[in-house]
Amino acid sequence: DHRDLHSFPTRRSSDLNFTLEVYHMELTEVTKFRRAVLTGLARFTWQGTLPEHIYDILYSVVTEDSPRVRCCVHKERAVLKNRINMALGLTVGLNIVEASKIALTEPVNKALPIIDVLPEACDQCPIDKFLVTDACRHCVAHKCMNKCPKKAITIHQNRAYIDKTKCIECGMCKKVCPYGAIIEISRPCERSCALNAIHAGADRKAKIDTSKCVECGSCRSACPFGAIDERSNIVQIIQAIRAGQRVHALLAPSFIGQMGFKVTPPQIVAALKKMGFAAIEEVAVGADMTALHETKEFMEKVPARQKYMTNSCCPAFVALIQKHLPNEADKVSTTVSPMVACGRYVKSEYPEAVTVFIGPCIAKKGEARKFSDAIDYVLTFEELACMMAGAEIDPATLASESYINQASGFGISFPLLKGVQGALNHTLEELEETQVQAHYASGLEACLDDMKKLASGKLPCQYFEGMACVNGCIDGPGALAESGLVSVLIKKYASESQHKTVHGDTTAVKAVKKVDMEVR
Repeated sequence: DHRDLHSFPTRRSSDLNFTLEVYHMELTEVTKFRRAVLTGLARFTWQGTLPEHIYDILYSVVTEDSPRVRCCVHKERAVLKNRINMALGLTVGLNIVEASKIALTEPVNKALPIIDVLPEACDQCPIDKFLVTDACRHCVAHKCMNKCPKKAITIHQNRAYIDKTKCIECGMCKKVCPYGAIIEISRPCERSCALNAIHAGADRKAKIDTSKCVECGSCRSACPFGAIDERSNIVQIIQAIRAGQRVHALLAPSFIGQMGFKVTPPQIVAALKKMGFAAIEEVAVGADMTALHETKEFMEKVPARQKYMTNSCCPAFVALIQKHLPNEADKVSTTVSPMVACGRYVKSEYPEAVTVFIGPCIAKKGEARKFSDAIDYVLTFEELACMMAGAEIDPATLASESYINQASGFGISFPLLKGVQGALNHTLEELEETQVQAHYASGLEACLDDMKKLASGKLPCQYFEGMACVNGCIDGPGALAESGLVSVLIKKYASESQHKTVHGDTTAVKAVKKVDMEVR
């Protein structure tokens, strides 16, 4: 459908069966369920009738007549209750009426993990990790049998079989089979995690090791049963707006194109104001602030005090170093991320402000908890779209307001390929300093591998830019639009900026002088 890249959810008759068509790589049934829940919660919270209508979401999304994706309507509703609890930002298993009342009246429980497993949804993946295929030749040597430490392999009717009650999944049989007849099948969630932070427990249900997890969201995207989700604060944000608080929307630079190919930035600003946001800030200004301060930090540290420095704007990448390469943690820039810089600037101007970062990233929700002085809540673009749908606001239909961007083209380009080091090198050039020898890595696996090379001296580099998502921020799990399209639109938007340099008479230059830019 090329009529528009994004059409907002619409209500069919009086029910809550919402659809959200987005120009994206894939729109699965799991995605539809998640968006239906978020949109339903948003609608009733806007109306002030959430507890009274929370079951309307449950019984409208899954009806007796709707197509089954699980064994029965009761199982589907049990899973949906888990999803509602998560969308309310609470523990799964709570009565959803009581949970909705808690979400409306009590502070967010920040002790709960951002990403969690929905116990009712996990299929327990009853797969056999090692499987004998038809390539088995029933050879005479029987190396698979001889090497198995638990004697779990036997021969039946001229073919090897693995007794799953004895198998410990060591993989020795696969290694020694001369025909490669034994294959290894990994669970999708495990395979998606480059940091081995998720595994099957004794009951075969997925378990997330929070000591290893960096909240990147890759497992959520990979699970074909939708058994992994992130907690949301969409209800709490709407409540703050309805209560008349001064709520500021902090838009990540990658917001361009997320609400539709034809939807302009001024229309998105108009939609946010119509929802009740008191002001809209572009985090690209925070990116300029980060570039200014991080350049100064780099000049002071490299090479005088250390061989290299890494960026600090991607929270999942920073967590990777802190949790998996702790000896390199002192090489991470101590300059705050653009999100935090922008939040602190808003708080310095309006101490009573409630700051809501809006972007493509799930890991930012965890970062916001660490920097509660700057950021109160985080929304993904997906959550924002559902929040707009609940308010029955379509930005494509709104008149464009007069709007002038305050960020430089370099700040706007932060989420693009090598965008951070581009801003750093530009700032060094403006200061008549030599440009930095930089390295870029995207995707946690590449980040981890390249950081290990850097730590061992095998990678010549003074500045390491790491991004957890494979295509950088424009491809975050909370994004709506295809990354290639967003990249083109951001480049165009950056080229139109009135500020061609990070320096000069800009908001960022003024702000960085009055805001604490250090991690604390």
